[in-house]
Amino acid sequence: MGPPGKFGLHLGFTFDLRDEHLREGMTPEQAAEFDKPETIDAIAAALEKLGHRVDRIGSVGRLAGRLVAGERWDAVFNIAEGVSGFGREAQVPALLEAYGIPVVFSDPLTLALALHKGQTKRVVQAAGLRTPRFIVVDDPGEWSDAGLRYPLFCKPVAEGTGKGVGAKCLVNGREDLTGRVQDLFTRFSQPVLVEEYLPGREFTAGVIGSGGKARVLGTMEVLLNGRAEPGAYSFDNKNQYQERVEYRLADDPEAAAAGRLALAAYRLLGCRDAGRVDIRSDASGMPAFIEINPLAGLNPVHSDLPILCRLLGKSFDDLIADIMESAMERL
Repeated sequence: MGPPGKFGLHLGFTFDLRDEHLREGMTPEQAAEFDKPETIDAIAAALEKLGHRVDRIGSVGRLAGRLVAGERWDAVFNIAEGVSGFGREAQVPALLEAYGIPVVFSDPLTLALALHKGQTKRVVQAAGLRTPRFIVVDDPGEWSDAGLRYPLFCKPVAEGTGKGVGAKCLVNGREDLTGRVQDLFTRFSQPVLVEEYLPGREFTAGVIGSGGKARVLGTMEVLLNGRAEPGAYSFDNKNQYQERVEYRLADDPEAAAAGRLALAAYRLLGCRDAGRVDIRSDASGMPAFIEINPLAGLNPVHSDLPILCRLLGKSFDDLIADIMESAMERL
């Protein structure tokens, strides 16, 4: 893909609309990762301001039909989350790879790996980056806590947007843990990640770029107030962030260490163009990797990465411009 000509690139745009999945019978929690029309409108408008022609394709099924029909694009701006399976976020870029069409954001390998929190942590741990000790429970009827130290925190192994995460996920004994693991298995039909709980500060770092050119935009501390569910940046806390959460730019030594860890994990996992990394500190103030989102939410008002940009004095259009600059330089 070369630089845009007089009329920019012909960009496909893939996404999953929340309302469509709700109409198909999903619950609000099941559809939480999918996007609202205002997100799609804001992204398309920002891309068009850059001179690109935007073709709103939609979900992987619509993309497949149009590819088979012979349609092509210079590149595809992809935020489609997919519906089922550990490879759901990798489906669109994998299909585009098969047709030789460049894609903005990460490739299928990175997206499939990053969605599975257990596999991600194994790679991060093997590379020597700090992450809480953990297990992945594949069978709720037969497992051991492997000597992990309580309190422990558990969550579905392959969900985003805080799905399945709440105050009850913080457990202090085997009986509570067994009940929570079984509940998460029943609700989400997937393995459960169980890790040692870190009681320190919580950060999320925004990263722009690819490979050696990737850089930390900023590190934002997530502070829960007295009205929030305690212990975690949970599904309900995210949904009611205006009343429960304070976001603060952080650049002290602990936050700087969190940013360095985030960038190391981002590069290690092969993320491209933009993403977000969640970091939490232990009781002594040592940051540790929690999880990574190479398809970070891009709602211009509510998503963490745009919120971070606002704190930095950076507009939503500037964020999209940075993402496209990275993609076009890479491709």
